[in-house]
Amino acid sequence: MRNEYLNKVEDNASVCTWSEKTQLEKGDSVTEVYTSELLDFTRINSTQNEFQELRNIWAQWDDKAKQLFYQNYGDLPYLLDVKVDKHLFRAMVQFWNPVYSCFTFGDVDLVPTLEEYTTLLRCPRIQGHKAYVRPASLPTFTKKLVMITRMSEQWAIARVQQKGDSKCIPWAVLRDLIK
Repeated sequence: MRNEYLNKVEDNASVCTWSEKTQLEKGDSVTEVYTSELLDFTRINSTQNEFQELRNIWAQWDDKAKQLFYQNYGDLPYLLDVKVDKHLFRAMVQFWNPVYSCFTFGDVDLVPTLEEYTTLLRCPRIQGHKAYVRPASLPTFTKKLVMITRMSEQWAIARVQQKGDSKCIPWAVLRDLIK
């Protein structure tokens, strides 16, 4: 176990060295005229949705159905048990630098590891050995809905609603699909 830890520490040091060398050779990824600075004010609007109905549906499924869901959607069900700590998010967002996708504390930039995020979010069941990646081009809300529900695009377009800046679908529509 100790050797595994030391190998990771050595690997982390190698990554840090490589990162610093690459930035010195190739320069920054943002335009020269950009000055990185944190915002003076950040508006946070957080709502914790009620997931009890989803938890009940999940509890009704047998192990085979749950396994199939895990194969298709990964660790998504673990998020049903995550309690959002509003105070933590408010503290974290003050230091989030969206241009560099990292936290900035003075002259120090930090990018938490997956293990650190799972600890902060109190979600220990996320599997650290898996790669969680975000695709370069994200599908639209309607396309995602079509892929998840396996319904037609016309079906999705007819049910998608606009709420402020976001698109959404009524919970009753999704609940009827699940049952």
